[in-house]
Amino acid sequence: MAVSAFGCLIVQPIRAGSVAASEKTAPMGTLLVLGDSWAAEYGLKRGQGWVSLLEAKFQNSERYAAIKVINASLSGETTAGGLSRLPALLEKHRPRWLLIALGGNDALRGLPLETTRTQLLAMVKQSKAKAAKVLLIGMRMPPNYGSYGQSFERLFPAIAKEQQIPLIPFLMQGKEFDLSYFQADRIHPNEVAQPHMLEQAWPAIERLVRPAGIEPA
Repeated sequence: MAVSAFGCLIVQPIRAGSVAASEKTAPMGTLLVLGDSWAAEYGLKRGQGWVSLLEAKFQNSERYAAIKVINASLSGETTAGGLSRLPALLEKHRPRWLLIALGGNDALRGLPLETTRTQLLAMVKQSKAKAAKVLLIGMRMPPNYGSYGQSFERLFPAIAKEQQIPLIPFLMQGKEFDLSYFQADRIHPNEVAQPHMLEQAWPAIERLVRPAGIEPA
């Protein structure tokens, strides 16, 4: 409403859809990504990684432009490292949402699966205690890891089920054996793979951040 020079109230008509539009662009919160080299743009130019592409996707969306993305991923990070850094990150950024993409380096080092499970669980519980909604991103190992690799892969859906949180099974789903999507080390996805990784992640991320009662974009 506005007041005229004559002291009369002038009621401004509300256009249909204006409230809904304001809800779409209202400040929404911070999304924190805690991952390893697959999220930290290892071997890529800055801005090419799937987390950077996610941030750009948010910025180009009327609905999600107000989401701030913090990428706290580090190349070589383990679940132990992520767990040690998490309290300070939660305190500093107070994220509304947290993506945990860790565990691959644990498996590459052959660390005990129970240790990885315990540390992933601790991260999920700490984040929940700070009112952050958690999305877990799984990882797979090459077939030569045998039963260890199979048990490792099963950790992620088991934790997601136990903690009742959403899961992205694997970011390289369908491309894990296509070497044209990997760097020369055959471990790290290249720039061509990054849009595919975001494509695998987006449905779960969109459900995570979508306001209640709002249909998918």
